[in-house]
Amino acid sequence: MNQSIEKIIYEIEKAIVGKRDVISKVLMAMLAGGHILLDDVPGVGKTTLAVALSRTLGLNYRRIQFTPDVLPSDIVGFSMYDKESGGFRYVPGVLSDANLLLGDEINRTSSKTQSALLEAMEEGQVTVDGEIHRLNKPFCVIATQNQVGTAGTQPLPHAQMDRFLVQLTIGYPDYDSQMEIIRGRQGEDPINSVCSISSCEKVIDMQREAASVYMSEEIISYITRLAIASREHHMIQLGISPRGAISVSRMAKACAYLNGRDYVVTEDVQEIFSDVCAHRVLINQRARMEKMSATQIMSGLIEEVRVPHAMA
Repeated sequence: MNQSIEKIIYEIEKAIVGKRDVISKVLMAMLAGGHILLDDVPGVGKTTLAVALSRTLGLNYRRIQFTPDVLPSDIVGFSMYDKESGGFRYVPGVLSDANLLLGDEINRTSSKTQSALLEAMEEGQVTVDGEIHRLNKPFCVIATQNQVGTAGTQPLPHAQMDRFLVQLTIGYPDYDSQMEIIRGRQGEDPINSVCSISSCEKVIDMQREAASVYMSEEIISYITRLAIASREHHMIQLGISPRGAISVSRMAKACAYLNGRDYVVTEDVQEIFSDVCAHRVLINQRARMEKMSATQIMSGLIEEVRVPHAMA
C-alpha cells in the first residue's frame, strides 16, 4: 500500500477499530473527488469516522444535523439587506468554509433542502440570488442516513443518489474489535489521540496523482461492458448511467493509487464496483419478488462479464 496512505489509515484507526476496508474506500472516494453516503444503523461510528478523517487530513470540518425545519439557506447561505451600505450582503451558510461537510441523517430533512446540496456536490459552488460563490478545495460531503426509524423521512431522490460516488456501510464490529472499542473508552476519548499528518494542499496533490493513474483500453472496455450489461439485465429497471461508468473509472484509479500502483487492473474495478454502482441502479419487481438486492446483482455482473484476457 502507498506509504503515506498507510500512515493516514493508521491515524484514523485510532478512533475507528476493525474497519480498514471502509476507511480505505472512504479515502478512495475523497481522492477521486467524490462524495460518500454512509447508510447504516445508529451507533456504529459514522460521525466518528468523519471527524477522524478530517483531523488526520487537516481539513476544515463542518457538521449539520438535518431535521425537517432545516432550510436550503442554512446550507448555501442567503442575502440580507444591510442598512449601512444600503444594499444586500451575502451571509454564508455551513458550506462556505468547509473542506469536509458531514450531513447527518440527510433523509430527515425536506427534499428542497436535500437538493440544495446538488450544485455544491457537482460543481463545487453555490449560487445565491444569481451570484456564484466558490467552495473551498478540496470539498467533500459525507452524508449519513439510518436504516431504522424511517417514519416521516424523505428518501433521497435517484438524481441525488447518483451524485454520491459511493454508498458504504460500516456495520457492527466483530468480537475482538468490540472488546478493543470498550477498552479504549475506559479513559480519554480515542478521537483526541488522532493527529493531523496531512493538509489541504497535500490532499489536492494526492487527488491529482490519483487522477493521473493510467487506465488501459482493456480496462475502459471492461467498465463499459459492465455498464451495458447492467442496462440489459433482466432484474434491473434502470442500469448504470454514463456518469456511473465514469465514477467507476475514477474510483478504480483511486483504488490503484492506494495500492501503490500507477496503473489500473481488473481487481481494482471489481473491488469498488458494487460500492459505486449498487445505489445508482433501480431493480425491478422480479428482483424484489426473488429478494435480490442491487448489491447482489452487481456482484453477479462481476462474475458474468468477461475479464480482459491480457489483464486477467
